[in-house]
Amino acid sequence: MAVLGVLVGLAVLAAFAALHWYAWRRLVRDTTAGPGRARRAGTVVFVAGPLLMFAALVAGRAGAPFPLQRILAWPGYLWLALSLYLLLALLVGELARPLLGWWIRRTRSGRETGHSVEGDLVERASVEAAPKEPVSVEAGSEKPVSVEAAPAAPVPTVTPTPTPTLTPAPSRRLFVSRVVGGAVAAAAVGTVGYGAYGVLSGPRVKRVTVPLAKLPRGAHGFRIAVVSDVHLGPILGRGFTQRVVDTVNATQPDLIAVVGDLVDGSVEDLGPAAAPLAGLRSRHGAYFVTGNHEYFSGAEQWVDHVRELGLHPLRNARTELPGFDLAGVDDVAGEDEGEGPDFARALGDRDRARASVLLAHQPVVIHDAVKHGVDLQLSGHTHGGQLWPGNLVADLANPTLAGLERYGDTQLYVSRGAGAWGPPVRVGAPSDITVVELASRDA
Repeated sequence: MAVLGVLVGLAVLAAFAALHWYAWRRLVRDTTAGPGRARRAGTVVFVAGPLLMFAALVAGRAGAPFPLQRILAWPGYLWLALSLYLLLALLVGELARPLLGWWIRRTRSGRETGHSVEGDLVERASVEAAPKEPVSVEAGSEKPVSVEAAPAAPVPTVTPTPTPTLTPAPSRRLFVSRVVGGAVAAAAVGTVGYGAYGVLSGPRVKRVTVPLAKLPRGAHGFRIAVVSDVHLGPILGRGFTQRVVDTVNATQPDLIAVVGDLVDGSVEDLGPAAAPLAGLRSRHGAYFVTGNHEYFSGAEQWVDHVRELGLHPLRNARTELPGFDLAGVDDVAGEDEGEGPDFARALGDRDRARASVLLAHQPVVIHDAVKHGVDLQLSGHTHGGQLWPGNLVADLANPTLAGLERYGDTQLYVSRGAGAWGPPVRVGAPSDITVVELASRDA
């Protein structure tokens, strides 16, 4: 098994190197006339980018000093996103390349044909308009006699002007490569820039109404602010947390549910970044369940820390609220540490006549929720795919990618998350904080 893992890893590295070589060839080698500063600079970028990306990934997993993680994270993770969209744009460019070459050949052929006809007409007109030498014919003689021309005026000496050296026009192939390469680079940089702006400016509020058959009339309109996948770390820090807190508080929720993947790092490194969470305000408080990234970052320490900040951890537990039961389970990643979700403990002895809302980080536990009669499960984890076309893969790995769906008598709502993992970039999956408003059918 270990050998197989090594072979798979080597295959992934080889494929990664081949794709970067292809991108370098199209964007650097093919767009430069030969060795020089431009080609050397491009080569440095395509070597340094992947190295920084791997360094950022390794530094995070290995627990490198946090200042070093922050230095590596920005260029490394941004290169991860940029290289993805460079490759996708290059694939589109391969389709456009022959069309652009055909158009250029046709245009140049038309110009050359037009120039040849015009040249013939000009040459013919010049011959016809050329001055004739004056002649005279003597009387009685058929032989023409030349008329003596007047003495010619002295010709001034003119110093010839040196002919300027013209830079030869690039070949058709080089021209096509530069046009396509420029368009590819602009599209990739623009996409990543727009996606980064969407993340760094903070999540937007999304509102969803969910009717629950068992919800009493008195709980009609109860608002739950769902916050998932903030991913505080080397890139998203204290300022981002404050934006999330301000956005949540502005919705004036009755309850706040933080459904996992709050952090990517230790309490020691990220405690200051998480501090603004103490400012969360709602009528019935804020609750927290673990996500898989908490188990990469010290779940026990983070559970204790969020409790100190005023959040209420629900670790395979529940609490009764006016009108419904609120339960929470640990993430499935905790099973490797002897923890994980325990539905019997969280829901086993409750009164099923009451409505129930379950907080669970990953949507995959929906089938256990159905078995235990849960009315609504609130989850995150998927990021909605985060980077298109990653949504296609995430959709295959999760029962619901984003939004509200029904499974039997249980409804599942999946948030796209407030932050981002790895690259601070989202494309086709905007970040959100969702206000879920519960509705009673008796209202």
